[in-house]
Amino acid sequence: MPNSQQIPTGELWEPSPERVEASSLSNLSEQLLLKTGRDLSKYPDLHQWSIENLGDFWSQVWDDAELIGEKGEIYFRPGKDFIDADFFIDAKINVAENLLTKGKPHEIAIVSIMEDGTRREITWEKLRQDVAATAFALKAEGVEAGDRVVAWTPNLIETIIFALGALSLGAIVSTSSPDFGPAAVVDRFGQIEPKILLAAQKYSYGGREFDCISKLEEITAALPTLVKVVVVGDKNLGFTTFDQWIAPYAGSELNFIRLPFSHPGFVLFSSGTTGKPKCIVHSGAGILLKGVAEHLYQLDLKSHDKVFFFTTCGWMMWNWLACVLVNGCTIVLYDGSPMFPGPSRLFDIAQDERLTFLGVSAKFIDTSRKESLSPMKTHNLSKLRTMASTGSVLSPEGFDYVYQEIKSDIHLVSMSGGTDICGCFLSGVPTAPVYRGELQGPCLGMATDVFNPTGQSAGIGEKGELVCTAPLPSKPIGFWNDPDKTKYRAAYYEGFPGIWTHGDFAAKSKTGGFTLFGRSDATLNSKGVRIGTAEIYRVVETFEAVQEAMAVSQDWQSDTRVILFVTLKAGFSLDEHLKQNIKQALRTLASPRHVPELIIEAPELPRTKSGKLVELAVTDVINGRAVRNRDALANPQALDWYSNLEQLSV
Repeated sequence: MPNSQQIPTGELWEPSPERVEASSLSNLSEQLLLKTGRDLSKYPDLHQWSIENLGDFWSQVWDDAELIGEKGEIYFRPGKDFIDADFFIDAKINVAENLLTKGKPHEIAIVSIMEDGTRREITWEKLRQDVAATAFALKAEGVEAGDRVVAWTPNLIETIIFALGALSLGAIVSTSSPDFGPAAVVDRFGQIEPKILLAAQKYSYGGREFDCISKLEEITAALPTLVKVVVVGDKNLGFTTFDQWIAPYAGSELNFIRLPFSHPGFVLFSSGTTGKPKCIVHSGAGILLKGVAEHLYQLDLKSHDKVFFFTTCGWMMWNWLACVLVNGCTIVLYDGSPMFPGPSRLFDIAQDERLTFLGVSAKFIDTSRKESLSPMKTHNLSKLRTMASTGSVLSPEGFDYVYQEIKSDIHLVSMSGGTDICGCFLSGVPTAPVYRGELQGPCLGMATDVFNPTGQSAGIGEKGELVCTAPLPSKPIGFWNDPDKTKYRAAYYEGFPGIWTHGDFAAKSKTGGFTLFGRSDATLNSKGVRIGTAEIYRVVETFEAVQEAMAVSQDWQSDTRVILFVTLKAGFSLDEHLKQNIKQALRTLASPRHVPELIIEAPELPRTKSGKLVELAVTDVINGRAVRNRDALANPQALDWYSNLEQLSV
């Protein structure tokens, strides 16, 4: 049993005065002092100003990022509701133009690393040349503004080139990773009727190579609107290769079509709750501006930074990372398992590439901790200034691990947002301390709050729904084929009328930060009290025997009961002694309401392709309901084991 004495919540890191003074946040405060006469040097005051003056704030973001285009004169126009509000209604801008302008010709724009160690890099000059050639290749296929182009690829340089070429024309881009099967790909791309598909010949994961060509033939047969299929690879195999496709247009000049701010640039897909995935349509400029604000103010990225975020092309963090190019930074791509050929792979990349920013999932940090990795002792991470975590809740023990075993002087940023806004509600505050287990604060321009069940702003420490009470530039334009916005409104605005309800269970802290407890739609109800699953995982996963845990709710005797599934490390078994120790730890370190009725060993826990556990899928199975969007799972076969479990009938 773990030590029952908990480490109290406390400050883990504080930026140096020099770092604070040199930050973009401090520069912003100084500019606003001159413009408004108000002292906004304290972050809560600056944040309050940013949400009270949305037009002025987002105009300031545009200026600080030195965006190219015609900003217009109306920066924000309130509407009759959250959806109807609008930003930069008379602006003209092109996303690709802004992503390609800052870098110096012979500096490196993108580094690409594959699982087998293959490393490539591309200069800004070559990137611009290839994007220009791609744009002309797309035009030759008849692609125009508003047409859809899609990619089913690993995380490659070519995918970004393809996307930038399309965006330069005003086309709409949607991407997916090659581990999505044909049915899942068609469920997504089939809804938006694409003209061009960029695909991969193969990809690797965990030391295995997977062929994509046979699946590609199945996908193309189910997408009748395609006029061209292009494959990234060194062999023809019946499809035009990317290099062959753009070669005739080498030497073309870059041209950018400037479009309204609200012009759609991306379609992202939510996992959904029923039916096919929801096609979320985003303004390209909205995603760009939201990303810029996070890069500048929440993460303090500068043009000399080298930025890595572990992601696939099927996750919004791919879009987020691509937008970092607007700062003139170098971005580093990786495709493959983060733990292959060994658990230190991402730390190897951080050392070898001299990263200044390393972005990973909370799960990766937890796994590294359980693997007893100590990069502080084994790697040179002297250049690393910021480490970010997202995807799920980072436990307090994860915070401890970063500062004790990775780097003591680092800005650890626990981020929380989603595909729905292609950005964050909560993120870093580089001028403020990092507290154990807390997300530092709301992003500037984001009216982030926690509401109690009555729709009132919750008190400090009171758990409730994470909400956003004012519009933001990266709010969806809408859902595809949802002309009256019925699905759009149902997805976010029914919890509290007119208020964005995100589906996270959270609490505000006296430090100004926030604590997350997991998805509210996966929140358990134990004896009338709502419990975030992360509160259970935090305790259970401290046991040496436990590899991972998943808590779900089973309908039982006109009520519900909590079931805890665990996977164990090799050499351990779930005997009665371990079960009782887990229950005692939960009772002592959490509360009696956190104690599950049953603890069951599972062979595998289902998760999404981006690594998140999917409590909802298991909840559906054990309660005899149809699984919602099985295709979104990386290991859907794992669900079969949970059907008709004898242990759940008693």
